[in-house]
Amino acid sequence: MNVAVVDIGSNSTRLLIAEMEGDAITELVRHSNVTRLGAGVDREGRLAEESMQRVYDVLDGYREEIDAHHCESAVAVLTSAVRDSANGEQFAAEIRDRYEIEPHILSGDEEAQLTYLGATSERNPNDRTPTLVLDIGGGSTEMVIGEGSEVRFHVSTQAGVVRQTERHLHHDPPTVAEVDALIADVAAIVSGAVPAEARAHIRQGIAVAGTATSLAAIAQSLEPYDPERVEGFRVTRAECERILDRLSAMRLAQRREVAGLHPDRAPTIIAGVLIFREVLRLFELPEIEVSEHDILRGAARKLTRGSNK
Repeated sequence: MNVAVVDIGSNSTRLLIAEMEGDAITELVRHSNVTRLGAGVDREGRLAEESMQRVYDVLDGYREEIDAHHCESAVAVLTSAVRDSANGEQFAAEIRDRYEIEPHILSGDEEAQLTYLGATSERNPNDRTPTLVLDIGGGSTEMVIGEGSEVRFHVSTQAGVVRQTERHLHHDPPTVAEVDALIADVAAIVSGAVPAEARAHIRQGIAVAGTATSLAAIAQSLEPYDPERVEGFRVTRAECERILDRLSAMRLAQRREVAGLHPDRAPTIIAGVLIFREVLRLFELPEIEVSEHDILRGAARKLTRGSNK
């Protein structure tokens, strides 16, 4: 059967339409649009009308594609921006009523579980190597540690590319003081979130979502974006440092022209790269593998069975 999963995050709204046979998933459609639903949530505590409208505009087109593929199930996962906002429940209800897409406002725990399930969906479940799965979002960053298909530790932190950009980066290009303040904020958040014993034996990692895939694309100067070249690409800490130095010295208009970086991600990419680097530092990882298999795939496996269109 064909199923549809929409990921409504703090920075982007994404669609996966896939054919499912048992646990086997064949991707038919994948889209990503930067909608910045989380803009202002850290400051105001609620979703702004213009932010919600950007999501609705994208969902109008997604609903047409869902219908065209005769999906038997359509669900949406809503993450940090929605769970942190006073009007998140009303927004979720509007998604259900207007688009006939069943919304799931995920807790940090649920988000971590689905992210890990998606990231490891194509891996050997008998491989018990302790693995970090890193998901940097607009409002939060999830760090999940598991062995095989089993999650051992997870945490959802209040470090996200929209949230930290709004808190710290106010000049174009950002000042050294602003970047230093962002680094200090992120380092304190991530180091305080993962105890030493949880990260002691991690020797490999998988990074998913927009910051990670953008880094892989920038490192290879991909124009146009090529998911086959992104999947499995390893971003080293040294490459991350080079990209950070380059991007942080640019004005926003220049960042929008960088090969491999979608122009709509240019406003928040500096915060994303800094979060990425600080997590690699924390876990003492010299590199991390990038994957296209993320929470969309995890939700397709876990949430679509028995859901109504």
